[in-house]
Amino acid sequence: MGKGGYPYYGNGMMIHYAAKELAAAARVVRANTIQVADELPEERYDFVPAPGSRSVRAMIAHITQIPALQYDVHRDRKADTLLGYDWGAFMKRLTEFENTPRTKAELITLLRETGEAYASWVETLTPAFLNETFTDSMGQNPKTRFESLLSVKEHEMHHRAQLMLILRMVGGVPHLTRERQARAAARAAAEKS
Repeated sequence: MGKGGYPYYGNGMMIHYAAKELAAAARVVRANTIQVADELPEERYDFVPAPGSRSVRAMIAHITQIPALQYDVHRDRKADTLLGYDWGAFMKRLTEFENTPRTKAELITLLRETGEAYASWVETLTPAFLNETFTDSMGQNPKTRFESLLSVKEHEMHHRAQLMLILRMVGGVPHLTRERQARAAARAAAEKS
């Protein structure tokens, strides 16, 4: 490890991706999720793309709760293992939350509030805390708290991709696609001139 607990590589490079960068990345991901949620018409919020999958409404509620496990394990309990963790109780709370009826406006407000709350908490974490390890439900496979907290962003991006596909299914074009298309059109126009 290099200065401040950051990974050091023998070629003299240090990778500096810690709490501040993780929080900034979480904010970018959440801003994009909010945009997709806003672009989906409220009358499509009960759309279920396939049997057994969540509705748009439930998926957005789920996204707002992605940090809940990290809060419970890392912030509240500061657990060093998931051995004995009560997954049933956690999943019951999550399912009840997802199935509570909420309007589009309420869900977008929740996305904003929970996203900022998570990023604000992450910003406060020290390199020492992020480098602590914990084990899985079998008491094995140690990983760092940083890796676990990074999974929040990955999990949200997974569900945002689903929302973007649903947006296409109902006739929309996601903002990230529109932006990429605009850049390509600008490059093509510049090449012609």
